[in-house]
Amino acid sequence: MHWMLDMNFREDESRIRKKQGPLVFNVMRKIAMALFKRDTSKSASMARKKKMAGLDDDYRSTLLESGIKMR
Repeated sequence: MHWMLDMNFREDESRIRKKQGPLVFNVMRKIAMALFKRDTSKSASMARKKKMAGLDDDYRSTLLESGIKMR
């Protein structure tokens, strides 16, 4: 299953390779994946949720607010 996470965000194509960049973006990707997995407001695939978050400001706000509430 780990390989699926790498393909979702196309990490192999990432050009972030210096200093702390790879570590920081890896953590950000993991946070994003956790938000998508916890989201129950939409019943869609991960790929569809990522696309919706990229296109819909309201849905993206909902995801980010749910992340704040997780704390």
